Amino acid sequence: MPPSEKWTSLEVIPRRTTAGHLGCPYRAGCYHLRRRDTGELVLFGQARNVARRMSSLLPYRAGGGGHRSNTRKRRYVKAHLEEIEYHTCACDNVKQARELESHLRRRMHIFHT
Repeated sequence: MPPSEKWTSLEVIPRRTTAGHLGCPYRAGCYHLRRRDTGELVLFGQARNVARRMSSLLPYRAGGGGHRSNTRKRRYVKAHLEEIEYHTCACDNVKQARELESHLRRRMHIFHT
């Protein structure tokens, strides 16, 4: 794993009606989602801009955006929005984020990115 790996604490996805926002880095890194009610690992991934990638998972009413082509993930997050929690890890570069993602890939997730 990358030597500088430091994950944020788990947070729930804020509702759009509150003043909350996704606490994600605007740079290369990884994200990881799980259901807090069941403990199931939902999905993971890496991105050049973690904040942008994470917002593509959210339903539009919850502040989502982007053009994510895999609507199954977005629908799942929408259906379980109250139970989804996430954390992120900023990386020094995309190569480091890809290395970290390869370690996450070894665990079973509902969606295997």
